Amino acid sequence: MKTIPTLILAACLITGARAALVEKAVIYQQRGATLEGFHVFDDAVAGKRPAILVIHQWTGLSDNEKRRSRMLAELGFNVFAADIYGKGIRPQPPDAGKEAGKYKGDRKLYRARLTAALDWLMADERTDAKKVAAIGYCFGGTGVLELARSGAKIAGVVSFHGGLDSAPGFEAQAGNIPAKVLVLHGADDPYAPAEQVAALEKELTAAKADWQLILYGGAVHAFTQKEAGNDNSKGAAYNEAADRRSWTAAQAFFAELFK
Repeated sequence: MKTIPTLILAACLITGARAALVEKAVIYQQRGATLEGFHVFDDAVAGKRPAILVIHQWTGLSDNEKRRSRMLAELGFNVFAADIYGKGIRPQPPDAGKEAGKYKGDRKLYRARLTAALDWLMADERTDAKKVAAIGYCFGGTGVLELARSGAKIAGVVSFHGGLDSAPGFEAQAGNIPAKVLVLHGADDPYAPAEQVAALEKELTAAKADWQLILYGGAVHAFTQKEAGNDNSKGAAYNEAADRRSWTAAQAFFAELFK
C-alpha cells in the first residue's frame, strides 16, 4: 500500500505507479429525491486523502464527468461526481436547458442538491475533511460558485466555463466565503459575456473572497468538451489549448490548496 504525503498534487501523485481505480454508482437521497452519483478512488492509496466533488454540465451526470473523475482519482484524490437532477434524469437539448433552468431559477434547491453530494463525500471514510474542493463544468461551474457563495466550508472551487451570475438574495456575503475561488473562462463565451465576468469580479471582491480568474483567448463556452465540435460561431466549441491549460491551472490550484 502506498501512502499520500501531506500534499497530493500538481504533477505527480502517482508517478510511475499504475493506478488501481475502484469505481461505483452511489444511490443517495435529498429530501425524498433519489440521486445517483459516481464514486472513484485509487485503492493503492492508503488512508484518508484530499477529495474532489465534481458537478456535471446541463445534460446531467455523463461520461465527461466520469472521465474527469477518473483523471482526478489517478492523481490520488477521493472523487465523487454528483447527480443534481435525479436518478435516470439525463436530458438532452433542448430539454437539458429546461432541466438546468429549474435549478438556476431555484438556487435554494440547487444548493440543497449540491450540499447533499458534498455531505456524502465528506462522510466517506477516505476523505480528509479538511482537504476538500469542488469543480464543475458549465451548469456545474455555476454550481460550484453557488457552493462558495453558500459559505460551504471547503478549501476551494474551480469553475470551468460556468455561468457566473448570482440570483437576488443569494449573492456572496462578506466574510462568508471560506473557499478559494478559481474561475477558468472562455474570453469569447457568449453565455457568460464580459459584463457577467465583471459582475462576478465585483461580487467576489465585495465579499472579500480569495479569487482568481483566467480568461482563455479564442475560447467560447464548453471549451473542455470535444462533443461541442470546433465551430466557435455556435457559441460552444472545444478548444484543445484551453482544455489543456485549464486542467493544468486546476492542478496547480489544488497543489496550493492542499499543501
